[in-house]
Parts: sequence; structure tokens; C-alpha cells
Amino acid sequence: MSKIKEWIQKEKKETALLLRCIPATVVTLFVVSVICMNLLANKTLLQLEWIALDGGMLISWLSFMCMDIITKHFGAKASNKISLLAAAINLLTCLIFYVASIIPSNAGDYGALNGILGGTWFILLGSTVAFLCSAVINNLMNRAIGRAFKKDPDGKLAYAARAYISTFVGQFLDNFIFSVIVFVGFAPIFWGGFHWTVLQCTMCALTGAVAELIMEILFSPIGYRIVKKWTANAVGREYLEFIGKGKREV
Repeated sequence: MSKIKEWIQKEKKETALLLRCIPATVVTLFVVSVICMNLLANKTLLQLEWIALDGGMLISWLSFMCMDIITKHFGAKASNKISLLAAAINLLTCLIFYVASIIPSNAGDYGALNGILGGTWFILLGSTVAFLCSAVINNLMNRAIGRAFKKDPDGKLAYAARAYISTFVGQFLDNFIFSVIVFVGFAPIFWGGFHWTVLQCTMCALTGAVAELIMEILFSPIGYRIVKKWTANAVGREYLEFIGKGKREV
């Protein structure tokens, strides 16, 4: 029992250090992108016999880029913690939105806005499960690929490989898990028969992963420069020393 208590105390201290040390801009962009993903996922942008796309793919690349940056500098465990924080803030935001949507108003017709703010519970469920699963896999894979580069783990090639591969796999799983839960599992029941096929879900996941990988390739130089700047300026030194005597968990 004492070991569990010690572990909890250590994790609390480690998390507090992380939240103090990690730059607020990246965390803010990450959290906002997760919230936007949840809202945009309510809209189907394209539906053909072999493919369907939802609006979440327009912003999800930013979430994965932020995770890649955090994983590279602070480690996969830190990125997983920030992912949990983002998911929790998203759930809180959705709760506030829902409360706002059910409060009556005589100032005008807010039916359309209430429909957006109120959201759909199974979309929230699907997006949360998919995001957390894909985030953990993305972060762990990013770390594993980084460790494979023994000679130059901090070089451009190492950063590109770990970011591109983990993003593609993570994005595919995120899109696939979400679309199966929402459009195969719940939509036929609650949306009057509207649904996606498993093929559509697979092609959505694949197409979305490719599109988001392209965005990652375009913007990864910015992520690499951010990581190099953090390293040069010893960003998060207190946290890094706490978890490993100053050595980053690549």
C-alpha cells in the first residue's frame, strides 16, 4: 500500500512539473485542435460507395504534430499525459456546450446553434476512445522509432521518420476506430438508418491518414525547429532532470 502511495505522489509531482515546464503555446494548440476535431466530426464532408470523410480530418493533423513535438522533447509518457489532459478538457467543454444548448432563450431561434453545441453523445464517445487509443499508439511508436536511430537520434532524418510513420499509423487508427464506433455501431440506430460501410470506414481512415500525413510533411520542419529551439534553450530542464537526470526520453 505504501508503494502505491509513493507512486501516486511521484506521479503527481511529475505531472505538476510537466505542466509547469511544457510551453503553453503547444499545449493550447493541442487542446484546441482536439476540441475542434470533436465538433467537426459531426459533419460528413464526402460520402461515396467506397469512401466517406468527416470534417475532423481538417484539423486532426495538428493534434498529431503537437504530440510528435512533445514526445520528441519530453517523452512518450509526457505526451500521453497531455493527451489525457486534452481529452478531459474536451469532455468538460462538451458538458458546458450541452448545458448552454438546453438553457431556453427568448432572444431568438437558436435551434441550429443548440444542435451544434449539444452535440451527439456517441460521437463524443467515439472521438474520445479513438483519440486516446491512437494517441498512446502514436506516442509509443514515435519513441520506438526514435530509439532505432542510434547514430543521430536528434537529426532531421530521425525526426522525420518518427513523425511520419507514427502519424500515419496513429491517424489511420484514429479515423478507423472513430468511424466504426459512430457510423457502423450507433448511426444506424439513432440516425434513421444512415450509416457507413466497413469499406467506407477503411477508405476514410486510409485517405484521411494520407491527407494528414501530407500536412505533417508540410509542417514537420516547423515542429523540428521548435524541438531544436527547446533543446538549445533547455526548455523543461527541471522536468527532464526529474525523470532521468537531464536525459530526454527519446
